[in-house]
Amino acid sequence: MNTATVRLSIKQWASEDRPTERLQRLGAESLTDGELLAILIGSGTQQYSAVDIGNQVLGKFNNNLNTLGKARFDEILATEGVGTQTACKILAAVELGRRRQMATPELHPDMSTATRIYNYMLPKMQDLATEEFHILLINQNFRLIKSERISQGGITEVSADIRIMIREAVLNNATIMAVCHNHPSGSTRPSRIDDTLTQSVKQACEVMRIHFLDHVIVTDGAYYSYHEQGKL
Repeated sequence: MNTATVRLSIKQWASEDRPTERLQRLGAESLTDGELLAILIGSGTQQYSAVDIGNQVLGKFNNNLNTLGKARFDEILATEGVGTQTACKILAAVELGRRRQMATPELHPDMSTATRIYNYMLPKMQDLATEEFHILLINQNFRLIKSERISQGGITEVSADIRIMIREAVLNNATIMAVCHNHPSGSTRPSRIDDTLTQSVKQACEVMRIHFLDHVIVTDGAYYSYHEQGKL
């Protein structure tokens, strides 16, 4: 008695086995080459799932991504289950990988001192007519991971949500954080609100075991550093 092989589409797989869900949960490195291609392919056919098609594409090029990277459009298109859009996506992904190899690594400037923080932030803040509050997320080597504007306000003060600061620090794996805001008036003197906010940020960082490096007030030509003034 002959039995027909029943093939399940990826949508019928258990959610934890689907390539897109596994990528989100475990990272792209956990997927096979065929599964990564399946994400580009998107959907399969009646006969083959997207993973099957991805593996067929690889098999056609000796299961070697370097060989696939040299393939022509028509060679990829000739694979069963691969249409024009899919072939374009695969070649686009290959080209992105090639360009990444040639790209210059992004510079992560040193943020270890108030002067360095000021020099980095001055071009962003020196001409602002209203106050802005930024955080600088820094790794254990005092290299900048990311800077982000948290809020902007009026001429004399700005509010900042400490929960957002801490969330961003955790999401970006920052072990050190500095904060920075500008005084459009040109005065470097901190306000009572600035003092209160600084202490609140410091306390929140201590709870999360993040080193609070500094709060720098930027003006066009000078700065105030809570760290340098011994107020942290």
